[in-house]
Amino acid sequence: MRAVPVEDPAELADQQEAGPDEVAEVDEAGRADEGDRADEAGDAEPDAGDEVDAEDEVDSDDESDDESDDDEPDEDDDEDDVDAAQRLGTATDDDREAALATASLAVQRGELVVLPTDTVYGIGADAFDPDAVQALLDAKGRGRDMPPPVLISSATTLDALATGVPEYARRLVDRFWPGPLTIVCFQQASLQWDLGDTRGTVAVRMPDHRLALDLLERTGPLAVSSANLTGHPAATDADQAAEMLSDQVAVIIDDGPSPGGAASTIVDVRGVNGKLLRTGAISLEDLNEALDGLDATIEDED
Repeated sequence: MRAVPVEDPAELADQQEAGPDEVAEVDEAGRADEGDRADEAGDAEPDAGDEVDAEDEVDSDDESDDESDDDEPDEDDDEDDVDAAQRLGTATDDDREAALATASLAVQRGELVVLPTDTVYGIGADAFDPDAVQALLDAKGRGRDMPPPVLISSATTLDALATGVPEYARRLVDRFWPGPLTIVCFQQASLQWDLGDTRGTVAVRMPDHRLALDLLERTGPLAVSSANLTGHPAATDADQAAEMLSDQVAVIIDDGPSPGGAASTIVDVRGVNGKLLRTGAISLEDLNEALDGLDATIEDED
């Protein structure tokens, strides 16, 4: 079985993600701050490498005479067109199908995609493709110490990715999945993936967004982090995501504004009691209310 990594719980609280979701977004977007061949972002449930600015190469062209500029096409403009992501809407059923087909094919090719989730927009990659996951981290300007969460399309996939899931964690899953909850678990030892420095953990989320779930059903688990550069707010629409990541991804699915707008809540469920790593769309009070009758609680890490 291929392995599904997750963001380091110690770093999860610092992430804004997909989770898409990044846990660590767990970004969501995380993930995923939602991940599934088994994100989401994928972070998790709140993250930018320095790039050479195309403007730097335009300076030499500006020194050419005006007549030359008028007669010949700007090569830099051509390069921008090539680098720009393919942006696809979902206004009609045909548009939606075309967007899903194009995005799933891009994932199979090892490319990055921007997808909508129930929290914020996420940037996603095949969770079992180490090069694609590294490209995701590079696009956001993140290090391997902030691995993305994994988004999945079904709660039944959880046991394929995680082991030793306690009863209280399953209660939370039953109550809040699909939805803005990312849980950090011990990953299955048999998984052969590389999400970063996960220290044997994986952050998992199932997003409550029909289009995201449909994409995950086609691709399998996705490593998903919030669609933003490190230090910038997570994108809540395709315009914001495109402004930050258009030259880093192959496809952007534009499904309108995010219905949630807040990142996922991240809970470490590896202990007898859970630890709240990041407060997001679900409050600590709501988490503990869901555990009524069990001999377990969710504790605020702070």
